[in-house]
Order: sequence, then structure tokens, then C-alpha cells
Amino acid sequence: MTLPYKRQRTSNNRFGDVMVLGFLLVQCLDGVFTYLGVKTWGPSVEANPLISSAIAAAGLGLGLVGAKLVAIGFGIVLHLHRVHIVVALLTALYLAAAVLPWTALFLTN
Repeated sequence: MTLPYKRQRTSNNRFGDVMVLGFLLVQCLDGVFTYLGVKTWGPSVEANPLISSAIAAAGLGLGLVGAKLVAIGFGIVLHLHRVHIVVALLTALYLAAAVLPWTALFLTN
């Protein structure tokens, strides 16, 4: 069976370290921007149904922190399994689909 990713074999992998740090940074930025956006414009501004459900169930702070900790945990598990390309793709996805739209929303309003 062919895997859709390739594990890195080296234990000292600078690419993987940079990618997991980028992933953590993007998750933190998304969390802060989401908090500010929901606080400013209300919960209807959040487009992610998983985040919206977590916020509705546990409140803005706890729901958002919980969701971000789960995402960070999965990213770290991928990093520890040396699946750095997937971490890099997720970082790019979050940057394009979460951080940049929030940035544009804040700059235009």
C-alpha cells in the first residue's frame, strides 16, 4: 500500500522543526483573530462549523482554546511521526483559509 505522505528518516530535520513552529504560530494567530472577530462582530462571523459549535457549547474563550489545543495536538503528533509535508500543507491551508481572511476583514472594517 502506498502512503500519501513520506516520512522523514532523519532525527535532526530543520524543515520539520520550522514547519511545526510555523503551524503553531498560524494556530495562535487564528485563535487570536477568531477571538477578536467574534468579540467584535458576534459569533455569526465565524465560518468554521467546528469552531462555531465549540464556541456555542463552551463559550468563546474555553471553546476556542479547546479547539486550538486539539489542532495543535494533532499537528505535534504529525511532527513527532515525522510527517512534515502534511504539517507544511496544513500550515499553508490555515494561512490561506483562516489568517489571511481574518487579516483582510480587520483591515477593511
